[in-house]
Amino acid sequence: MTTNENNIQIFNSIAKTYDKLNHFLSLNIDKQWRSKALSKYINNSTVKVLDIACGTGDFAIKCAQLGAREVIGIDLSPSMLEIAEKKIKNKNLDSIIHVQEGDCANLNFDDNTFDIVTIAFGVRNFEDLDKSLKEIHRVLKDNGKIIILEFTLPRNEFIRTLYNFYINKILPLIGKLISGDKNAYIYLPTSIGEFLQYEDFTNHLERFGFRDVSYKSMTMGIVCGYYGTSDE
Repeated sequence: MTTNENNIQIFNSIAKTYDKLNHFLSLNIDKQWRSKALSKYINNSTVKVLDIACGTGDFAIKCAQLGAREVIGIDLSPSMLEIAEKKIKNKNLDSIIHVQEGDCANLNFDDNTFDIVTIAFGVRNFEDLDKSLKEIHRVLKDNGKIIILEFTLPRNEFIRTLYNFYINKILPLIGKLISGDKNAYIYLPTSIGEFLQYEDFTNHLERFGFRDVSYKSMTMGIVCGYYGTSDE
């Protein structure tokens, strides 16, 4: 089974409880993370946004609420997209946000289409990170922005020890209790620990044509917002 096939299976299985678990396990701080990550660039009604790995639509919805003119969300999980469509319609944002199945390594969009590409808690799950970054750069307009929100391991050793205990021991138990699928939440700490973080990730973004790359650590280092601008 490929990484993408495995991810589809995992996220389809937890789709119905995904939002509840995210808000519960983060004490609702995940809503603040999204706002902080996006508000720097999405503050007018002229931008067209591609939200990759959109899941149940929270990042796409926040983009629209902050004033984006158009948002297209793509994801590999049909179950996640089904929930996203319902949420978008309930918030009367279906004239602004459109979601569809899509693979970040093979984007079905023309060159120079989007002003901003966003990814929330999805980049570490990419089956082919390098090919995906090339595709993202291709569909961004000159001087377009990339905004990535992703989990990280805290640099402070004491906080990291507590965090590792939580995500390795406590989170899978709560995940199983609420979603019925413990395996999905065993996968989470593994994927966080194996992914590029901090300067390693910003350096990787620069390799694929992004400049003015930076990151902002949030909530004691358990999450980072990464930012970059596409070369002309």
